[in-house]
Amino acid sequence: MRADAQRNRERIIEVARAIFREQGYDASLDLVAKQAGVGAGTLYRHFPNRESLVDAVMQVWVDRVNDTAGKAMAREGAPRDVLVGWFADYVALISLHKGGPAKLTCAMGDETSPIRTKCQVLSEAMRTVLSDLEDDLVVPVDALQACRLVGGVATVADQADLDAEAVRPMLEVVADGFLARG
Repeated sequence: MRADAQRNRERIIEVARAIFREQGYDASLDLVAKQAGVGAGTLYRHFPNRESLVDAVMQVWVDRVNDTAGKAMAREGAPRDVLVGWFADYVALISLHKGGPAKLTCAMGDETSPIRTKCQVLSEAMRTVLSDLEDDLVVPVDALQACRLVGGVATVADQADLDAEAVRPMLEVVADGFLARG
């Protein structure tokens, strides 16, 4: 790819990330092109559809999910603290863009979703963390169901503009339901 084309692509992704964060994933692609200083044709040459642009915007996020899951497993403390910390991290990860929690949570398990690979990344990260805590769980917990449950909390927080402090007690209730009483 030519240097100017690469700069255009990166600029489109940067602008889309900012617009999606503010307006959600359904924001106008014409607005993205305009604010990136490119024509609609240039945007569509790089990203033939909305899903491919969302995918590009989310790639950095995918890397962050994997890093965050690794850090959650390295976290020291009681299993409850580790689990609540991971859930809080999960909520933060899917809440980067307005409307993101609902979009991701509703797409969980939908093999036809254009963002299924992102959902699979989240589900695998959840599976990894839960398997690390397996001996402390009441019963084996399905990662997809855990993603939907924690994603539901994130969706409420997103829609109600709740901060992390207001969300934490809800995540504690979820964690308490997962953990064996000792």
